[in-house]
Amino acid sequence: MRLTFVGAAQEVTGSCVLVESEGLRFLVDCGMFQGGKDAHARNLQAWPFDPREIDFVLLTHAHIDHSGLLPRLAALGFRGPIHTTRTTADLLPVMLADSAHIQEVTWTRAQREQARRRRGGVAPAPLLYTVAQAEACIEQVRGIAYDTELRPHEAVRCVFRDAGHIVGSAIIEVWLSERGRTRKLVFSGDLGPPGRPVVRDPTPIAEADVLLVESTYGNRLHRRLDATIDELVEVIEETLRRRQGNIIIPAFALGRTQELLMLLVRLRRQGRLPPLQVFVDSPMAGKVTDITAHHPEVLDDESRAYLAPGRPTADGLTLTFTRTVEESVALNRVKAGAIIVAASGMCDAGRIQHHLRHHLGRPECAIVIIGFQAEGTLGRRLVDGVKRVRLFGEDIRVRARIHTIGGLSAHADRDDLLHWLRGFARPPAHCFVVHGEAQTAQGFAQTVREELGWPAQAPAPGQTVEID
Repeated sequence: MRLTFVGAAQEVTGSCVLVESEGLRFLVDCGMFQGGKDAHARNLQAWPFDPREIDFVLLTHAHIDHSGLLPRLAALGFRGPIHTTRTTADLLPVMLADSAHIQEVTWTRAQREQARRRRGGVAPAPLLYTVAQAEACIEQVRGIAYDTELRPHEAVRCVFRDAGHIVGSAIIEVWLSERGRTRKLVFSGDLGPPGRPVVRDPTPIAEADVLLVESTYGNRLHRRLDATIDELVEVIEETLRRRQGNIIIPAFALGRTQELLMLLVRLRRQGRLPPLQVFVDSPMAGKVTDITAHHPEVLDDESRAYLAPGRPTADGLTLTFTRTVEESVALNRVKAGAIIVAASGMCDAGRIQHHLRHHLGRPECAIVIIGFQAEGTLGRRLVDGVKRVRLFGEDIRVRARIHTIGGLSAHADRDDLLHWLRGFARPPAHCFVVHGEAQTAQGFAQTVREELGWPAQAPAPGQTVEID
């Protein structure tokens, strides 16, 4: 058996592992690289395999850094099934269509800009895939319930367990038979911290021969949730009441937005927040919230009750989901008293860039970062304290206050990861630390070796490992 770490090896995005065994070839995740000037070029590069030779794909969840290259895989010849949880199967049409739409709009804009300048030279970079190709890929998706055995191949059986990261996210247990021997592989996917709103806690796993574990926050600890909530309440009070400005929150349409809304509802019901005017400027987030409400089986008890009518509500909280471009543009006229939540979560595309353009230069406003910001993204530059940014050809001085509230992360921190690993009854023969920036992944691998005594390593990008 061989594992090739195609993506998310000593980096956070592009999750993809190729598993090969006696003529069998399958992928676990097929994600898009995000952040940095070379991300699009990397997504265009040929994989170290022929998509036509892949038998099937196992998908941990619907975030684009795990699912975003599935349409390209299919467009280049992959014809097998894509197995995932039922909730993820419902989310993928929204996520992949939105990804394709952003690409088409960006490509069309680049063509127009080139024509306007009347310059020759290099044409805009090719599309990764079109909306039509994204829609066609969905025909290959197969949803299955948590904790139900699946046999995608005569030599493979697997089970999807709740990872507690976003709705539908999964840890995947895989039993692979070759040469009369069966080995168990476990792919953690992205693990959530325990006790978060909306989703349930990650499922404990008892054993594995080969383990791949994420390490996004493997080098740090999140603030306690109560301290994080206190900080969020203070930012909202300071900005809306005392400074009379707006709060802009970049948030992933899937996961972060729903959890943030549930938290605002809870705090408003508890009387800890003033009356709120909340705008979710993301058509995709509205669709995702509807899908989330239709899967009560994957929600925690509180969220199941709040979301039952279809929208989280509280007295004194006005919640508006924008749908059209005109509704989005109209938010520019709201100068104070609003919380505007918009995608993308790393600020590199989408409607959030327009809101940053109108608010970064205003000292009475606040930008609240609640999710991971990959290297090379605009969000990461804001977190790191950049003084000026360029948006839509305009040079903007950063005068708004930038708040990073890491305790709201959907990723487990170092101690959460170690707690989940300690649930194993015995050490795996092989432990690979993935989905973390180079220093973080290598550091967490060392932590696992020192704290647990396991043979952990952080594979290099593109590395192939033989499992004897």
